[in-house]
Amino acid sequence: MRTMDELHLAGKRVLLRLDLNVPMQGSRIADDGKIGACLPTLSYLLARGAAVIVCSHLGRPPGAPDPAFSLAPVAVRLSEVLHRPVMLAADTVGPAARSAAADLAAGQVLLLQNLRFNPGETSKDDAERGRFADRLAALADVYVGDGFGAVHRRHASVYDVPIRLPHAAGYLIQAETAALDRLTQNISRPYVVVLGGAKVADKLPVVGSLVAEADQVLIGGAMALTFLAAQGYPTGLSLFEGDSATARAYLEKAAQSGVDLILPADLVVAPRRSPDEHAEIVGCSAIPADRMALDIGPRTADLFTGRIAAARTIFWNGPMGVCELAPFTAGTRAIARALAESSGFTMIGGGDTAAAVHALGFADNQFGHVSTGGGAALEYLEGKELPGLTALN
Repeated sequence: MRTMDELHLAGKRVLLRLDLNVPMQGSRIADDGKIGACLPTLSYLLARGAAVIVCSHLGRPPGAPDPAFSLAPVAVRLSEVLHRPVMLAADTVGPAARSAAADLAAGQVLLLQNLRFNPGETSKDDAERGRFADRLAALADVYVGDGFGAVHRRHASVYDVPIRLPHAAGYLIQAETAALDRLTQNISRPYVVVLGGAKVADKLPVVGSLVAEADQVLIGGAMALTFLAAQGYPTGLSLFEGDSATARAYLEKAAQSGVDLILPADLVVAPRRSPDEHAEIVGCSAIPADRMALDIGPRTADLFTGRIAAARTIFWNGPMGVCELAPFTAGTRAIARALAESSGFTMIGGGDTAAAVHALGFADNQFGHVSTGGGAALEYLEGKELPGLTALN
C-alpha cells in the first residue's frame, strides 16, 4: 500500500477515514482506545501542514440523522487528546460540511457528522454509494485510510472515495496488517488461538481457516455453547447462535488435522445475567435447565492459560463470558493475564475484547498488538479480500 510519505500534504485538505466507533454508555465514551490509536496518523498529517477533515461512523443509525449516534462526544474527546480544537460539522456532506471544509486552514481539524446518517454510505447500490462518495471526495484533495475496523465493508468512505482521490494508508492500518501477517506468514509455533464473545455466526466461518493454521484453538464464551450443543450437551437457558452442523464439521476437521480444538471443562452458571445472581460452577455437560452459562470455570481457565503459557504466538478474539458483570469476570481476566505474561507474540483482536481488557485494568503495552477491528481481523485471517485494503493498494 502507498504510504503517507508518498503524498504531498502541505496546504492540502486531507479526508482522513478513521474508525471512531467507540463503545458508548449513554452520552459517555466507555473506552477511548480507538481514539488513541488514530493519534500517530493525525499528528503526522498536522505536522506536515495538512488541513484534516476526519470522517467516521458511530453505531448503526438507520441512514438518517439520529442524536443518539452523534459524534459530538467524540469531537470533545479528540480535541482533548490532540490538545487543539476539533470542529464538528452539523452534517456530513451538506452545506455545513462544505463550508467548514472550504474554510479549513493548515493545522486545523474538522470532524464530519456520522457517515451513516447518509444512506449512500452503506448502500449496496453502486450508483447510490458512488454519488455519496463523489460528495465526500469533493471536500478534500487527498484521502488517507486509517479506519481498520471498517476495511472489511464496501462502504463509500472506505472503498469508493480512495478510488476518486490520491490516497495512502495511515499508520494504524499499516500496523494492523503487519501484526496480522505475523499470524499468517512464518508463524512462530506453537500457535494458539483463543475465541469467545458473541456474534458467533460471524466468527464460525473463520474457525475453519484457523484450524488449518493454528496448533490449538481454545473456545470459550458464547461460541463454546454452539460447540457443546453440537456434541449433544444440554445448554439450559444459555443464549447461543450458529449452526451446530457446522460446529460438528469443524470438530471433525480439527481431529483429522491433528489440531487441538479445546472446549470448556467447566462453566460458571446463574439463572440470569445480573451482578446480584448467585453463581455456581458446573461441568460442561451438566448445565441445569434453569441456568445459563456466563463464564468459563476455574478448571477451564487453568487449562487455557497453561496452553497459552507454552505458546509462541497467541491470537485472542472475544471475552470468555459476560465480563462486564462482577461475578463473571474471572475467565476473561485469567486469559488477559496469561497473554500479558507471555513471552511470545500476542495479539488481541476486536473492540469488545480490547474494551474488556481495558476495563479489567490491563494496558495496551502489555500485549504485542491490540487490534481496533475484530471483524476485519477475522476476515483477514480467513483469507477474504477486504475492500478497504484493496482500494488502498
